[in-house]
Amino acid sequence: YVRTIIDKGVALEYFVEGTRSRTGRSLPPRAGMLSITVRAFLRDQSRPLMFQPVYIGYERLAEGSSYISELSGSRKKTESLSDFRNVINIVRKNYGQVAVSFGEPIRLNPLLDEYAPEWADQPPDPQAKPEWLVPMVNDLAQRIVVNINAATHCNPVNLLAAALLATRKQALDEEDLEAMIGLYQRLIRMTAYSDRITITDLTPGQIIEYGLELGIIQRQAHTLGDIIHVDQKNAVLLTYFRNNISHLLAMPAWIACCFLNNQGVRKSRVRQLTETIYPFLKKELFLPWPPEEVPIVIQRCTDALVRLGLLGM
Repeated sequence: YVRTIIDKGVALEYFVEGTRSRTGRSLPPRAGMLSITVRAFLRDQSRPLMFQPVYIGYERLAEGSSYISELSGSRKKTESLSDFRNVINIVRKNYGQVAVSFGEPIRLNPLLDEYAPEWADQPPDPQAKPEWLVPMVNDLAQRIVVNINAATHCNPVNLLAAALLATRKQALDEEDLEAMIGLYQRLIRMTAYSDRITITDLTPGQIIEYGLELGIIQRQAHTLGDIIHVDQKNAVLLTYFRNNISHLLAMPAWIACCFLNNQGVRKSRVRQLTETIYPFLKKELFLPWPPEEVPIVIQRCTDALVRLGLLGM
């Protein structure tokens, strides 16, 4: 069936993670459909094959209640016809905007050349499972998730979540919140995770007003300055959106952690610590850099933190 679709040149869509994320972070990919697709291509190589990673970013979740219950350990509720009764209530609410962006495409032929230079000369065999197939498909799956992350759109809700959930009581003076959001915007731009990363054009003040309009944050008037806060339910929901951009802030956050207990740390020590911890960060957050590029990333993130006045030289 997949071979017929490919032969006709019809686009085939599937979600490489196999299920929806309960945390907002990317999940380890499941390579079953990728393997089927690659084997179908090997049986009939009449058309070149390309995988196009797609990032879809939301500002609110329509299934927010089920998300909270699933985080608490409940099983996912099976959809039923009775659920259609809730559709009217859902469409009446403001769920903000959806951003769709495209990651770096992955062409299959060069990847096959990398793993099996003689693949094109092999006769098609529907039952064949060469030794190189599994590692190649696993590599392809990892590249797809990495490229999806590298096309992230950082929306207003992502920034509000990252700023407010970092406070003890999910509340912050409005001026301080504006400063924090602006800091995150500049930090993401300066650390240059990927040239496909996009960030909302709204100013920090406009982002706060937008969050109030969506109903995800509240403003409490105070004589010394208004307080922006999140209630308990929305705080749980916002963890999803904070985790959407955790990979963008991971490296500068890690470097900042190196200075929490020591005001002065040698660059060589930061590099040594990062080389130790980076394989775990890379696997958990699907970071894009190979080990040999890590020193460059460390320098770029350190320079950004210095220019922002968070570190001194």
